Amino acid sequence: IQEINKDSQLLPNLTLGFKFYNAFASEQYTLLSIVYWLFGATIALPNYTCHTQGRHVAIIAGTTSALSVEFGTLLELYKTPQLTYGPFDPMLNDKDQFPSLYQMASSDSSLGHGMISLLLHFGWTWVALFVSDDMKGEQFLQYFEAAMLKKSVCVAFTVKLPVTKKLYADSDLTFMSSIRVSSANVHILYGDVRGLISVDISVQSFLTMGKVWIMTSKWDLIISETNHMLHSFHGGFSFSPYKEEIPGLKLFVKTAKPSHYPEDFYFSKLWLFHLGCSLEGSFCGHIGTCSPNTSLEFLPGHIDLLTISDSSYLVYNAVYTVAHVLHKMILEKVEMGSPGEAAHPMILPWQGTDFMYLYMMCFHETRHHVVHYDIQNIVNFPAGFRLLVKIGEFSSKSPHDQDLLINEDIIEWPVGFKKTPQSVCSQSCGPGFRKMSQEGRPVCCYTCVFCPERDVSNQTDAEQCIQCAEHEYPNMERSRCLPKLMTFLAFEDTLGMALACMALCFSVLTAVVLWVFVKHRDTPIVKANNRSLSYILLIALLLCFLCSLLFIGRPNTATCLLRQIAFGLVFTVAISAVLAKTITVILAFKVMKPGRTIRRLLVSGASNFIIPICSLIQLTFCGIWLGISPPFLELDAYSEHGHIILVCNKGSVTAFYCVLGYLGSLALFSFTVAFLARNLPDTFNEAKFLTFSMLVFCSVWVTFLPVYHSTKGKVMVAVEVFSILASSAGLLGCIFAPKCYIILIRPEKNSLKGLKKRASSKGF
Repeated sequence: IQEINKDSQLLPNLTLGFKFYNAFASEQYTLLSIVYWLFGATIALPNYTCHTQGRHVAIIAGTTSALSVEFGTLLELYKTPQLTYGPFDPMLNDKDQFPSLYQMASSDSSLGHGMISLLLHFGWTWVALFVSDDMKGEQFLQYFEAAMLKKSVCVAFTVKLPVTKKLYADSDLTFMSSIRVSSANVHILYGDVRGLISVDISVQSFLTMGKVWIMTSKWDLIISETNHMLHSFHGGFSFSPYKEEIPGLKLFVKTAKPSHYPEDFYFSKLWLFHLGCSLEGSFCGHIGTCSPNTSLEFLPGHIDLLTISDSSYLVYNAVYTVAHVLHKMILEKVEMGSPGEAAHPMILPWQGTDFMYLYMMCFHETRHHVVHYDIQNIVNFPAGFRLLVKIGEFSSKSPHDQDLLINEDIIEWPVGFKKTPQSVCSQSCGPGFRKMSQEGRPVCCYTCVFCPERDVSNQTDAEQCIQCAEHEYPNMERSRCLPKLMTFLAFEDTLGMALACMALCFSVLTAVVLWVFVKHRDTPIVKANNRSLSYILLIALLLCFLCSLLFIGRPNTATCLLRQIAFGLVFTVAISAVLAKTITVILAFKVMKPGRTIRRLLVSGASNFIIPICSLIQLTFCGIWLGISPPFLELDAYSEHGHIILVCNKGSVTAFYCVLGYLGSLALFSFTVAFLARNLPDTFNEAKFLTFSMLVFCSVWVTFLPVYHSTKGKVMVAVEVFSILASSAGLLGCIFAPKCYIILIRPEKNSLKGLKKRASSKGF
């Protein structure tokens, strides 16, 4: 008012004044002051006015939205403009219901975004809401809960604060118990003064230490009414719209004294009550006189008049709005030919409605481009001194263009917290775990589940685990994927080296046996058992031992093709040679009379055709196998943890088992024939040795099948190699070990004389 009246460019030759009325935030006295104002006296007499001087052109009010609504209902009868400095309320923007009401505060639609940004910055996902029980509180609650859900922030509980509470009436304190037991350490407070009274009275009985309160910007309105809340609010945060500096305000506050404004009774009372002294010449003789340098700068710490509060800033803008609208109205009347209006304007309240509407549109358009909030930390000191410390900013150009700046170093946290407090329903799931929601509970409440065997999660609170690529495997903590090592049954491995040594040793041994038989080829024991078949069998066994080396070492396409084919053919030759030897024994001992057909078969060497016939059949199976689906090189990434195994895929499993089945059938038939010939005279008979060798052979391969199918990777290959070596060694040992014993150790038995003597001793 002082600035405007001193401004020669604004309302020249006119003095702007004001009247101050108290507005009770209670049902009983809400309209009492407004009726006094309209009547112009301390007697409520509707439809009459006792104003004798001055004209009221507007009213600045609005501590709460409910108060503005109740004022507006009455003021609309007189078309009196009402400018509100309270929080923005969408309901008051209804021009059909309140055409003469204007809100100085901008829309707080971005306030929820700012609060959620603050929650996410500190990782607070479990909060309690305290909102006023009115339409504005309900709108905020619906919007805020929807926005929280999108950001995975959950509500622990909600308390609706009554806004129609009577002053000094009893309070419902039941919700305070839920604050203490709640696991939510962050409370969001959104309401007007009348709603906060409930919390104030409750906190007088229940001090809520250790909770972080986040509230809206009406701190200056609750400071005097909620003294006890400050202890509970220590360390909390307040969102305040950005305010520009009011030039000259601090100097005005420092120099203002009651003597300058003798008509202001409240100013003198404030001075006396808080500064404890009276002005010179006052009637308070028993109170000391103030020193000359006494000013409002030295008010107690809990009253800070030097800091611009939200309501102060809005009231300042509201007064200037009224002044500019009056100035515009007077200029227009002068331009229309009424020069007397400049000195003695006749302005009625309703005449300023159109000017006020246009001015407010321009006022808000200049402020809606960027929404800007100051984030203040509530700090409470001993002796009632309290302070709002700016610790950050939040700006929003649009829902997709938002920015939050926080200086955590200067934040004062509530009592009980030495560092940033946590407010979560469930502790975060670290790397290697994923979140699993709990049925019937909010999304913020979950359990942590360890990632499956082949999955990892490399971030905190992962929704899903990520499967590693085929060439990778998870570490023990399941937090990252590691490259798999390429492996196979190598010669350098202990197992591969052992099997290779066994194969070479048996190969050398077989070659030695073959050399012994060739060297003693003219001896009776070699000639008596069809030395050609013995040579073939020994060569086949030598190849069996050597073909096992194809299974060891880094596999390739060639070795994959040769492995199973060579194994099948060489073993077929060996088994068919055993079968041929067995049939030879039977034919030899079944010759009863010369000239019989059996003798002709024996003499003609018919048993020698068994080997090519059997081998041809196996060769046919192998040819079909290679033609339909041959073996190929494959990477086995799952059989062994942390390794990719190079293996030979058999291609057609059916063809593989046909080859193996034919080999087994041939071995079983050889065993049966040898078993039937076991009781023939054994001077020249090796049927018993053949029977035992085939028994060992069949036992090895019958054992091989279940073991083979129960293993994977290179162990499976090792089992097959071992079976090849064991069965081949069984044939070599059972058939040729007795003969080598006689040839090398008991040479006297390896002569015609020795054989006849042995036969006569057995009566043969």
